[in-house]
Amino acid sequence: MKTITDAKTPDRDWLKTYYYLRFAVSAIWVALAFTVAKAMPPLAAVMLVTYPAWDALANYLDASRSGGLTRNKIQMLNFVVSVVTAVAVAATLPHGMHAVLQIFGVWAVLSGLFQLLTGVRRWKSYGAQWAMILSGAQSGLAGAHMLSKAAGTAPVSIADIAPYAAFGAFYFFISAVSLTISGARRRSKAVAA
Repeated sequence: MKTITDAKTPDRDWLKTYYYLRFAVSAIWVALAFTVAKAMPPLAAVMLVTYPAWDALANYLDASRSGGLTRNKIQMLNFVVSVVTAVAVAATLPHGMHAVLQIFGVWAVLSGLFQLLTGVRRWKSYGAQWAMILSGAQSGLAGAHMLSKAAGTAPVSIADIAPYAAFGAFYFFISAVSLTISGARRRSKAVAA
């Protein structure tokens, strides 16, 4: 049986590089959120806007490698929701962190659903998507938790969003490593054959 590679599907090397890039950016964001940004509200504000903006850019870049946003409706929705989230966070910052956390909670639920669906769609072509599927599901739970905290009266800050980003970084790293290992296995089987 001959396997036909779909031209709109990104290649494995791109996907692996993409996952490593997403890991690195998220890890840096988390490190800054737990350290410098806690003591520098202007930096925290910029970081809160740039996190969903980066997600929008990353979804755009990934979709462009697999036929564009119009061919990848789930990623197009994720792109749009992330852009709207970045704008909403920028507009909401003057109203306090509870309002910002509420926006992040809604975003986490929606982007988690889109990530889960993208992982399921890519499973057939690439395998090694279990971490992305799990990450999407966990993102939804994290969003519900953020919405719960946003409805409370306890003080909240960027540090309440950082664990969500940290888990995202972890899952992107696991996905990148999984693709690296499966690629090495595939190459070794090809050499042995």
